[in-house]
Amino acid sequence: MALQISATNPEHPALLLALPWQLPLEEWPEEYLVPLPRGISRHVVRYARAGDEVIAVKELAERPAQREYELLRDLDRLGIPAVDPLAVVTGRSDADGEPLEPVLITRHLRGSQPYRSMFETTLRPATMHRLMDALAVLLVRLHLAGFAWGDCSLSNTLFRRDAGAYAAYLVDAETGDLHPALSSGQREYDLDLARVNISGELLDLEASGALHPSVDPIEFGTEICARYGDLWEELTRTSVYPAGKYHYIERRIRRLNDLGFDVAEMQIAHSSNGDTVTFVPKVVDAGHHQRQLLRLTGLDAEENQARRLLNDLESWMATQDDYAPGDPLAARPEVLAHRWVRDVFRPTVRAVPVELRGTMDAAEIYHELLEHRWYLSERAQHDIGLDTAVEDYIKNILPKARETLQPMSGE
Repeated sequence: MALQISATNPEHPALLLALPWQLPLEEWPEEYLVPLPRGISRHVVRYARAGDEVIAVKELAERPAQREYELLRDLDRLGIPAVDPLAVVTGRSDADGEPLEPVLITRHLRGSQPYRSMFETTLRPATMHRLMDALAVLLVRLHLAGFAWGDCSLSNTLFRRDAGAYAAYLVDAETGDLHPALSSGQREYDLDLARVNISGELLDLEASGALHPSVDPIEFGTEICARYGDLWEELTRTSVYPAGKYHYIERRIRRLNDLGFDVAEMQIAHSSNGDTVTFVPKVVDAGHHQRQLLRLTGLDAEENQARRLLNDLESWMATQDDYAPGDPLAARPEVLAHRWVRDVFRPTVRAVPVELRGTMDAAEIYHELLEHRWYLSERAQHDIGLDTAVEDYIKNILPKARETLQPMSGE
């Protein structure tokens, strides 16, 4: 059987043909590989360079490879945080004509880390809580979309910095299934697997001495269930309000927005006697602040980053002479937002030397600078301004933090 490359982008096959498909993945020469930290996998996985892209290459049987490729494409269409599928390569054979396993190729997630590389410097419990929050949000988003993961774990997740928190991305969809909707039993099964897997992974870290002594692996495994349950309840529960109190519904929607979700479809019904109104969010979409920031500025950021940038944008807009909400002659928000990007955001980010940025993307750099301005202003008891904060950050913070900002996976 001849070598075949099934790809999502017509440009990828030409780039991928240059890779040594006649060799087992374990034998690929160093010249093709990118030395990035790898998580635990039941399959052989290597990172390689194809043109300007860093790709993850995983060997597995043809049917699972094709299935996972299609599932990842489905998740991409649904807007779920997961690695991007690029191609499946089949028909591989070695120099003697012996068949080799097919491979699944995904785009490596820039600036991400597998959890084990994060534990190389013992994580504080507060940071671990943020990881559990990120993983709970990812699992809820998958379940809202009708995706049963089947193997939720830290090993099957990548984490990216997100304005002091983390964003979680699905890496391995091999055991997943997509349905129109999930039953309570399917969700509970996924959640129980997550609890067992996470506790087991943390017990392994504890045995190796990489776990903070105050962390109980069993408690942290259970924590994912509690955080998932709280979020799922808030996103899906039915609310009953007194008739005429429609601002209660608006307040509930605002609370969901604060959590980073939009209500795309809702059901509102009056009781038979007209005394009460029942409100049920029927379709809830994640990425409220991401979409708002993208619409206003064209900037694509993680959810917490977007929330922080929007807050700064609103504060800046209030200082502009042509900002007058409700005045039809005033500058539109989109105009002011693009001015903020041009005059504030981009110059501020560009002031930070590229060699000192480490793994941080532009939105994360800006968040860090806002945090540093707040800290310096608190210490000085007055606003020290962004320019001063940038200068101090470059001089006193980044050089000391450079070791912890070394490129993670995807850099």
